Amino acid sequence: MARNLTENRTRNTLIVVVVFGLCSFFYLLGAWQRSGSGGGDRIQNWVNEQTKCAQLPNLNFETHHRTSDLPNNTGSSKIKPFEPCDEQYTDYTPCEEQKRAMTFPRDNMIYRERHCPPDKEKLYCLIPAPKGYVAPFRWPKSRDFVPYANVPHKSLTVEKAIQNWVHYEGNLFRFPGGGTQFPQGADTYIDQLASVIPIAEGKVRTALDTGCGVASLGAYLLKKNVLTMSFAPRDNHEAQVQFALERGVPAYIGVLGSIKLPFPSRVFDMAHCSRCLIPWSGNDGMYMMEVDRVLRPGGYWVLSGPPIGWKIHYKGWKRTKEDLRNEQRKIEQFAELLCWKKISEKDGIAIWRKRLNDKSCSMKQDKPKIGKCELANDNDVWYKKMEVCITPLPEVNSVSEVAGGQLEPFPKRLNAGPPRITLGSVPGFSVQSYEEDNKLWQKHVEAYKKINNLLDTGRYRNIMDMNAGLGSFAAALESPKLWVMNVIPTIANTSTLGVIYERGLIGMYHDWCEGFSTYPRTYDLIHSNAIFSLYQNKCKFEDILLEMDRILRPEGAVIIRDKVDALVKVEKIANAMRWKTRLADHESGPHVPEKILFAVKRYRVVANKSS
Repeated sequence: MARNLTENRTRNTLIVVVVFGLCSFFYLLGAWQRSGSGGGDRIQNWVNEQTKCAQLPNLNFETHHRTSDLPNNTGSSKIKPFEPCDEQYTDYTPCEEQKRAMTFPRDNMIYRERHCPPDKEKLYCLIPAPKGYVAPFRWPKSRDFVPYANVPHKSLTVEKAIQNWVHYEGNLFRFPGGGTQFPQGADTYIDQLASVIPIAEGKVRTALDTGCGVASLGAYLLKKNVLTMSFAPRDNHEAQVQFALERGVPAYIGVLGSIKLPFPSRVFDMAHCSRCLIPWSGNDGMYMMEVDRVLRPGGYWVLSGPPIGWKIHYKGWKRTKEDLRNEQRKIEQFAELLCWKKISEKDGIAIWRKRLNDKSCSMKQDKPKIGKCELANDNDVWYKKMEVCITPLPEVNSVSEVAGGQLEPFPKRLNAGPPRITLGSVPGFSVQSYEEDNKLWQKHVEAYKKINNLLDTGRYRNIMDMNAGLGSFAAALESPKLWVMNVIPTIANTSTLGVIYERGLIGMYHDWCEGFSTYPRTYDLIHSNAIFSLYQNKCKFEDILLEMDRILRPEGAVIIRDKVDALVKVEKIANAMRWKTRLADHESGPHVPEKILFAVKRYRVVANKSS
């Protein structure tokens, strides 16, 4: 018995020593690999070098997750390849389709608003580019020149010839920078504005151009570091917004009609209308009240063209003095009701400044002439009707305080604490979580650049972030070479679009179960973070991916970050759309369930449907 007890003790001691030794060995091995000296890091670095975008023709490589590892055999079903759409759909805009639009009332431009097709009318094919399509010029050359083959529409060159909108020269369109109210050029016009508005001081960073034409104002304001959201309807002025985006200027298809603009309140430093044909004096001032809603406290509203300057131009406008005088009088009355202060009227340009707060405003009287808007949620604007009411501002303690908080001038405001965060107006976010989000996306973007080393070189000018969060992806990329359309899904748990604007960035609300308000082939790169997990039970992945394909340029890039089970489904659909794809591990390692899918859209035009 004594001998057996001794043998058991010896055996137990040996087991303990062996286990301890193995644990120590694997601990030291892991530490060695994490230190940068290990072979694992050398292999990882080698893979990163081999997978740069310069070598994208072969995008397939293995990851640490397989379809067989997923529950319910996710992604096992095969998807039939999508065929190209007919040539008639090269400029298809699903929610602004002309035939459908004409079935809606013309009152308040309702027929020019968004009217999306029912499921049975959706297209399940790939929108082709027009014959001869080529890659756009790089910025800033793209501001002035667009290949004719990319937007083969000449009507504006005839209709707006004397106004210097656009000229057709050889196989190119040339944009001299003119407009209906500034035929001598946007630079001269902007200098006039800058004599009154502090445009060059970083205090005006975000602007809204209503009825933008080909967005020459927004194009030239970029020289002043002002980022302009321009919009115009899809109407008889063919391809206005398409030209703007082809030039590399932010724009979307939109109209001031009966529904609210797709922005939260208090986001633009300046709003502008240059003969935009919006009836500001009509509808009891409703359109001016909508501009007031989206304009930041202390922001500026610029109006040029009829009726401003009517005493000189009434004959050219073919309207009577009395008609124009009455129109301007109504506009002045509505501006007074809104507590806007007129600070300039000269050379056919009038400029008002919005109140800083409501504390000393006449609308605070016991019997105001116009009521306040009653909003359960100030960010709830998607498909919501405009109202004849004034949007109240956050409360202040003094008449000199800026309602909602004072912003830093740009570029300091890009990474400074946004007032909506510092004042606790966004549920679930704090200054600490905001700073952590910034650091996280700087890390993510650096990892993206290891795979796609063209990310911030100017190769991608128009970039979209489909689920932008706090805008930290765009902030990490911020450069004069590019701009980012930061989209906040309407079904997101928390609206953070106001924070994005307070950083000096731009964006809009959108529901990704529907078509985006833009033309085909208008974005160079699309970034998606957790979109497919968000919409998993809302609409089909095919609908979202086909819309991404529609708005992405031929040979444009896609970066999709999501859970692996969603990405396996997405990759199958992407391959059926003939994208070249590569599924990569999370930058923190293979055991993180979140993965990244990199993809490139193939060049595909009408004349070469098999490509």
